[in-house]
Amino acid sequence: MTVRPRMHLAVRLPSTGDTAVWTPPRTGPRIAFPACERLARTAERGRFDFLLLDEGLRLPEHRGRLHDLDPVGWAEPVAVLNALAGVTARLGLAATVNTAFGEPYELARRLATLDQLSSGRAAWHAVTATDAGAGTNFRAGAHFRDGGRTDPAEAVVARSGELLSVVRELWRSWTPDGEPRPFACRGRCFDIEGEFGLPRSPQGHPVIIQAGESEEARESAAASADVHLVRHGSPETARVRYADVKRRLAAHGRAPRDLKVMPAVTVVLGDTAAEAQERAAGLRRQRVTPQYALYELERLWGVDLAGHDPDGPLPRIAPRGRDAETLARVGRWRALAEEKGLSSRETVIEASGRQSFVGTPDSVAADLDAQVRQGAADGFLLAADGLEEFVDRVVPLLQERGAFRAEYRGATLRSHLGLEHPAEEGRALVKGRARMKGKTA
Repeated sequence: MTVRPRMHLAVRLPSTGDTAVWTPPRTGPRIAFPACERLARTAERGRFDFLLLDEGLRLPEHRGRLHDLDPVGWAEPVAVLNALAGVTARLGLAATVNTAFGEPYELARRLATLDQLSSGRAAWHAVTATDAGAGTNFRAGAHFRDGGRTDPAEAVVARSGELLSVVRELWRSWTPDGEPRPFACRGRCFDIEGEFGLPRSPQGHPVIIQAGESEEARESAAASADVHLVRHGSPETARVRYADVKRRLAAHGRAPRDLKVMPAVTVVLGDTAAEAQERAAGLRRQRVTPQYALYELERLWGVDLAGHDPDGPLPRIAPRGRDAETLARVGRWRALAEEKGLSSRETVIEASGRQSFVGTPDSVAADLDAQVRQGAADGFLLAADGLEEFVDRVVPLLQERGAFRAEYRGATLRSHLGLEHPAEEGRALVKGRARMKGKTA
């Protein structure tokens, strides 16, 4: 008998971008703990797998001005999640931490501390950013330098891969029986040795979350991640991508159940389909403010548009120094604006995409369930905006369908995700590699 797949749900509080609307805007900075506490309690009430906090390493600005959609100030995510561990009991707590900066021992200790304080509910969203603006906050110059031998961006990627490997080695240096073992990690970027200061948590060590659409990102997730975050796409595209990522696991001695693929989505609800579409259009207008529209135009055109009227037509000047793909996108925007008689801002709103799921609670629940059953996703990462309405109106319908849990069945994040304890995972990995060697002998 075929076992019905159970959906995984998580919620993300982003730091920047056109889904980062905070209500009320500009008046409730996200460093205010009650707002984060309310979000976490709502997610736990909805029996979500985890809450993911993004990391902001620089003030989000453009030409010296803060983006009007973004928060003024962004707290360090691990510190916030340590506080949330005290006001939640089961919800997973995931921190985004950039791998381009910091030292492996310090990072491993911070995340292991969160895992201990939460009794095994921590996760690390490991991201690699080569953003020059963020880099200057950490060192003189935007990127790593390797005596001129390596491209700076490649150096960051190499460092990030090694850091992830070293952090995992530190976590695993304690035996499952609670005995510390010395570690020695000698690589191109890190040469350290000693003893790690914290034993394993009830879930072994924090869950690893990675994101990305590229070949390299998919292969990295298949090799070492527990959760793979992707963009939301059409059901057909999602099924092909899902199958591709799952196929890669066997080469690393892993099974399809060892990696959860979760697209990032937005949801807009209404009592009728028409009402939901109207609300969705209103949200797009709210998210694409005049300032944000100019920001998007300047990114696309590659020129300073400080004097451009966002409520006027698209810039008549030609884009500067743009590649063929960008020029084609500008052409599509011009055609769209001409066809529908749109202003610059209206064009950005129209071209900036649609919310992932728009409809009544019943239709949204059915669509989410269908994508999991049809092999397009293991679950979904929701934007924080509208979480309470989703928990109140959609989650009960998913539970009635048998698509989502009615209660937590375990206490750790690994138990929520249906992942093996690292000790069992390690034994399975050794057996899997042995089978692979046997086949090729």
